[in-house]
Amino acid sequence: MRKYIFFLFLLPLFFACSSDDFRNNNKYLPNYNFSKDIDMSLPLYSNLQFTGNPVRITDAGIGINGIIVMNTGSGYSAYEASCPNQNLTNCSVLQIDGINAICPCDEVEYSLFTGQANADVEYTLKPYKVEIISSTYIRVSN
Repeated sequence: MRKYIFFLFLLPLFFACSSDDFRNNNKYLPNYNFSKDIDMSLPLYSNLQFTGNPVRITDAGIGINGIIVMNTGSGYSAYEASCPNQNLTNCSVLQIDGINAICPCDEVEYSLFTGQANADVEYTLKPYKVEIISSTYIRVSN
């Protein structure tokens, strides 16, 4: 009887624990592991201190075609800079247009606040994790 009571107390612990896995699957975009620390006090990234100013980061090894990071006012969003509904080609690199990103292959427009498209498409923008380290320092990773 004690075994059953002990098991009943342990059972909720198995369901209460959650994984920190960040699943981000898209058949067009491979998953590459990376981590990018961004110091927003540097002139290159200073626009990220203000809401609605996206910054493209194309450092080697960061994303597929780089990443687009934006201050949303309530945090930060970071997305892959590749069109999420296209095979990787020369035209599948997103172009920033204000607070949106446009795929030149199919002219679909994506919000950099939400990642949602203005058309009926299979995938939204591929999001990356953003960790706020300090008021001027963030980390983007996959």
